[in-house]
Amino acid sequence: MSITKNTDPAPYVLPVIVAAQFCCTSLWFASNGVMDNLIADFNLSTKALGGLTSAVQFGFISGTLIFAWYSLADRFSPSLVFLFSAMMGALANLGVIWSGHSFGSLFFLRFITGFFLAGIYPVGMKISADYFAEKLGRSLGFLVGALVLGTAFPHLLKVITNESLSWRAVVVTTSILAAFGGLMMWFFVPDGPYRKPGQRLSGTAIFEVFRYPKFRAAAFGYFGHMWELYAFWAFVPVMLATHQQLHSSTNLDVSWWSFLVIAIGGLACVLSGQLSLKFGTAKTARLALGLSGVCCFLSPLFFYFSFPVFILFLFFWGMVVIADSPMFSTLVANNAPPEIKGTALTLVNCLGFSITIISIQLLTWLSGVFPGEWLYVILGIGAVDTIYELYHS
Repeated sequence: MSITKNTDPAPYVLPVIVAAQFCCTSLWFASNGVMDNLIADFNLSTKALGGLTSAVQFGFISGTLIFAWYSLADRFSPSLVFLFSAMMGALANLGVIWSGHSFGSLFFLRFITGFFLAGIYPVGMKISADYFAEKLGRSLGFLVGALVLGTAFPHLLKVITNESLSWRAVVVTTSILAAFGGLMMWFFVPDGPYRKPGQRLSGTAIFEVFRYPKFRAAAFGYFGHMWELYAFWAFVPVMLATHQQLHSSTNLDVSWWSFLVIAIGGLACVLSGQLSLKFGTAKTARLALGLSGVCCFLSPLFFYFSFPVFILFLFFWGMVVIADSPMFSTLVANNAPPEIKGTALTLVNCLGFSITIISIQLLTWLSGVFPGEWLYVILGIGAVDTIYELYHS
């Protein structure tokens, strides 16, 4: 299939990118969806949640460093990079079903899964940018929405298979989905018309993009957003369990409600993409981030409300915590030099996910020090810092 720069993308291109992203990012929280089973079957500490979640983040950071250092998404076909990463990530994820694991071996496999997610999430954004130079915020809204649904999907699989199948069915299903997503991208989405092949840059040159003020503001905005996002996602089941402990009469399915709280963010990404067309990308990002920061600071209060009020609060938080993500990615992509756009996106992802490890581990440590309902106030720091950066850029 030949595509010229004067030809609009085929109508199936964006749906295929979105579907592939959904399938492949289901690997991200595959272990979180069956965390209780992993703890029971492999005799793990109850703090394995923070450790195994951070393993994926560590892997992702390492992967993005390698991908950025060698400019893989700019020097080679992004669709090929996506396919290879999807297959390797699927294999690493599948290894979790072995019955002889220790925490160390599980940590290693989740690390490898995260490493190859570096060739999926930012490369998927690069592919989208290569096709949709105009209205990029809208297309990335769909793309990040797919990431959200993929992140939430293991929780839904746990609900579906809980009564009839082993937890290993969740792991196998996410691996099959990832492989399928990689094949879809390879067969149906060739290099986009706006792709500019790049050359390998030196280790210092890849950081030179931070000399551009608008790029720097967008990147630091993304960092503040990431301080909150993955810590929130990782601790949604903990939030629900904490509420249940405070209200002993409440009996709820934590996996089901965790899926809904995370998944509703996919709708928010699509909505923010549409709003950005009318109000602008930066303004939409500020609004979502500000509302998310308010949720952080008010969260202790809502733990004492009845479950219907609490879950509505979590739904709202689950929307605004992610709605700014496609906006920041758009700002980063639009303010990076075209020939290193893929590298810039990958580098910013690398640094952003480094920050998620700090916030996740901090919450894990604080959970043994403070009452559960007070843990999440500290996540609001990212919103305050980011809004300041955006206003003063």
